[in-house]
Amino acid sequence: MGAPAKADVARLPEPDVAREWLATMTLIRRFEERAGEMYARAKVGGFLHLSIGEEATIVGSARALRTTDYLVSTYRSHGHALVRGTPPEKVMAELFGRVDGCSRGRGGSMHMFDLERRFMGGYGIVGGNLPIAAGVALASDYTGTDEVTLCTFGDGACNQGTFGETLNLAALWRLPVVFMVTNNQFGMGTALQRHSAVTDLRRKGEGLGVPGMSCDGMDVLDTHAVLSWAVERVRTERRPVLVEAITYRFRGHSMADPEQYRTKEEVAQWRERDPIPAFGELLLGAGVLDERQREQIDADAVARVDAAVQFAESSPHPEPDSLYDDVYVLDRARWGTYSVKTTDPQAHPSSPAERQRDDAAQAADGADEIPQQMSDALLLGEEAT
Repeated sequence: MGAPAKADVARLPEPDVAREWLATMTLIRRFEERAGEMYARAKVGGFLHLSIGEEATIVGSARALRTTDYLVSTYRSHGHALVRGTPPEKVMAELFGRVDGCSRGRGGSMHMFDLERRFMGGYGIVGGNLPIAAGVALASDYTGTDEVTLCTFGDGACNQGTFGETLNLAALWRLPVVFMVTNNQFGMGTALQRHSAVTDLRRKGEGLGVPGMSCDGMDVLDTHAVLSWAVERVRTERRPVLVEAITYRFRGHSMADPEQYRTKEEVAQWRERDPIPAFGELLLGAGVLDERQREQIDADAVARVDAAVQFAESSPHPEPDSLYDDVYVLDRARWGTYSVKTTDPQAHPSSPAERQRDDAAQAADGADEIPQQMSDALLLGEEAT
């Protein structure tokens, strides 16, 4: 490889930062590869969605955030947990459904969560995370902080009702949230041009008052530059922005995907733009690291993932009698302390009118009870129009 372009070198962060970005991208890649192996060996249950190929989008966007900002992800969430600092051991144990997982084995691959690192979870429902992100951003605005929420979702989520509803509300209330659509070219097995009349996804928010921009999601530097600008604009102007990160997933939608909707030639063409070796070559050419250091970065990632698998395998399964733990949070003073209120079951009224009155009474009781338990709770109502 020849000398890197001056423009690329000029975009590089400090050497230590650049090496950390490469190391984190490499860790995500090796973690995802091993997670796929563990799934094939029936160590991981349920569904498994890998982010191999999307590492530059994950790292470039997350490194534009402060540690006090929030990140809301999708069902393809392992890399987002890792980039926010959740230990690989905790993430792997969560995939294994073990009690030492970051969500105590309750979340699994699609619903892991790490409040300490302000990773507000993955979500199994396409587009289901957008309203959650708006709520997190509303809390930041309501309490007067300068926190920003980054909400990442796939191109297929742009067709869900929650997309338009959430962007409209975020623009109306000027919520500090960056919506980032990870355009990996397919909504499950449907190509972008077959599921969206508008394929320039950054324009999807224009009619809702949300300006858009795009970045090369295969380039960690471009992703970081665009997201940094977007995050700081949202932080200062307190209004949402939509970013389209154009990327590609090298593996199927999930481990159950036969990938009959795309050709091997197409995948091979995108693999030529693999963000990890591309960034590594750039750092080599710029003198930021040498070949020995690059090999060590990869070896360290493999070792950390090996340790994560050993940790997960040695972690115990949840006890059956803990099934009802971790269901409700009772108050903000007891983060991580959960319980279920048990009451004597009541017969539900038989007539529609009685059921309506009963439901209204229960809703009123709940509205009274929540502020007593959480002094900073905010209740929102919706009026039909």
